Amino acid sequence: MQSAIPAPLSARAADARLSPAYYVRADGLGPYITDLLENCHSVFDIKPAMAADLDDAAGLRNEHSGVVEEGALVQGDVVVQAGARIEAGAQVVGPVLICNGAVVAAGALVRDHTVIGPGCRIGFGAEITRSLLAGDVLMKHPCFIGDSVIGRRVNIGSFCSTTALRCDRGPVTEPALEEITVNLDGRRITTGQTKFGAIVGDEVALPAGTVLSPGTLIGPGTVVYPRGHIGGFLPAGSRVR
Repeated sequence: MQSAIPAPLSARAADARLSPAYYVRADGLGPYITDLLENCHSVFDIKPAMAADLDDAAGLRNEHSGVVEEGALVQGDVVVQAGARIEAGAQVVGPVLICNGAVVAAGALVRDHTVIGPGCRIGFGAEITRSLLAGDVLMKHPCFIGDSVIGRRVNIGSFCSTTALRCDRGPVTEPALEEITVNLDGRRITTGQTKFGAIVGDEVALPAGTVLSPGTLIGPGTVVYPRGHIGGFLPAGSRVR
């Protein structure tokens, strides 16, 4: 796997715009998510660290005290914390952690290596895979989030989606071969991953129908007006028309 201009990990960590703290306030999200965010030097570290933790989830299994309703389809290692609920008609394929107070409603699909943070609401037709939803995220309509990190109090509108694969180098292959990169100040920064969707900071609302390109970084408090496609880096507090 090759990238155009490799950037060492130290360079990533030195840029505050690549720090998890730039996008998501970590306190009050429960011990697992808070520790995860505080211990990752770069936003690009979050997904691999989370995947490794979920593959060895022995330390989380004693927290399984939430509700799985009869009629829910649950497969693999799925931990449901106190006050969380998987409703009848929902499908969850582990390894997955569903944190305190989160609800996965009928018709939702949550797939492998995902953490649904406290207070999140996942509704009918919503699909999530290999992603972190930090807390109080609303995905109440048909939409797709994959290979991404979504901050606190983010609203994902109907038919929004992240895209995580490059499709400009010929036929798409599975497993993916081309590394995803992001562009900051004209520098191409490597993610170390062949599937990387988006980082969406705290308190962003994505209007219905928004599509995010691979490697999109949206700072907290950004206001996104209705439009079709977004990519690149949007600083905190941006207004995008």
